[in-house]
Amino acid sequence: MTDVAKAAQVSQSTVSMVLNNMPGARLSEATRAKVLKVAQELGYSLSRRVEAPVLQGRPNLIAYLTDELSTSPHPVVSVDGARDAAWEHDCLLTVMVTRSNPEQTAAAIESLLRHPALLGVIYSTIFTRDVEVPPALQSLPLVLLNCHAPGKRFPSVLPGEVGGGQAATEYLIAQGHERIGFINGESWQEAAEDRFKGYRRALATADLPFDPGLVRNGDWMSGSGYEHTLSLMKEPRPPTAIFCANDLMALGAMEALRQLGLRVPEEVSVMGYDDQEISRHTHPPLTTVVLPNYEMGRAAVELLLRQVERPQESAARRQLVKIDCPLVIRETVSGR
Repeated sequence: MTDVAKAAQVSQSTVSMVLNNMPGARLSEATRAKVLKVAQELGYSLSRRVEAPVLQGRPNLIAYLTDELSTSPHPVVSVDGARDAAWEHDCLLTVMVTRSNPEQTAAAIESLLRHPALLGVIYSTIFTRDVEVPPALQSLPLVLLNCHAPGKRFPSVLPGEVGGGQAATEYLIAQGHERIGFINGESWQEAAEDRFKGYRRALATADLPFDPGLVRNGDWMSGSGYEHTLSLMKEPRPPTAIFCANDLMALGAMEALRQLGLRVPEEVSVMGYDDQEISRHTHPPLTTVVLPNYEMGRAAVELLLRQVERPQESAARRQLVKIDCPLVIRETVSGR
């Protein structure tokens, strides 16, 4: 679905709604036709169900337990992927949001444990981080999504952030850029650490010196992208390209460059990260990296079902799955 979304220039959620023929989705006929045409050209097919999803005689409910859902677009797309994968396997998905409240978490788990159809649990967090899994969940089929436990005690699905940061920087280097500014998010977050690690790894691989004067730590918001771009362009040797660790900061960077009278990408190239919907509608459209939320949700369900089907395979309980973060080439990067 990522390939279809990239080729059709729409979001993964839009692709999901079209291919699943979701009732009530307010999509134009032109958008539907474009998504279906691209899906057909790429050979994508979605299995169509002919029987009711609720099968008698076996558990078929997958619980998706998350700390947050409404403060970012990313976890919602992961839920979409998990829901679609569950449905294709004759299962239903129920979502519970706890906001990290211990009482709500305990109440949600108690309710789930009483449900006779419970098949297993996907335990998810909005920020990639280490977690302590509640004891009551540890004896169930369980997959961690966007988080991990000490000692890899449980199977986890994570985004390949280091690879994403490296791919973005390597693309800028391949276009001839040697002085590449990097505007990161909040440095204490694992996603920021890994994207920065990928940036440095790409520089080292290309034998380019790392210049700490070209790095700024932002807060994921467009305002910090704006302010840090102004700062970077005041350097004695300013960058010819700026890699922002998310799309919102990239929007701020592009606005700052416009204020300075610099053209994107002719004079300064800009790279984003996340592939949020707005990245398709900037002027020019933003080159960025996909944060593969939909694929992560699907992978979590498939890993959970593998546990249920082959419980004797103890290795599956410690499996770590990293989903690639592919590059989306649009129009904000040009060669030197």
